[in-house]
Amino acid sequence: MIKDELLALLVCPLGRAPLRREGDSLVCTRCGLRYAINDGIPNMLYEEAELPEGVKSIAELECAKTADVKAS
Repeated sequence: MIKDELLALLVCPLGRAPLRREGDSLVCTRCGLRYAINDGIPNMLYEEAELPEGVKSIAELECAKTADVKAS
């Protein structure tokens, strides 16, 4: 389990928004990307994050449009 102190430091690597814990995932409070937690370690690669329902690619996310990343 991720401690609250660590969760307070983590932000979405795409939009830099805070994350909230939902089950075995961390969810971006801005774009809704869902980062898996495996063996107590969050996978913070946005390329491997689960997209929000109804979104087909990272490029569709508002934060991807304003972030300095190559979204596909």
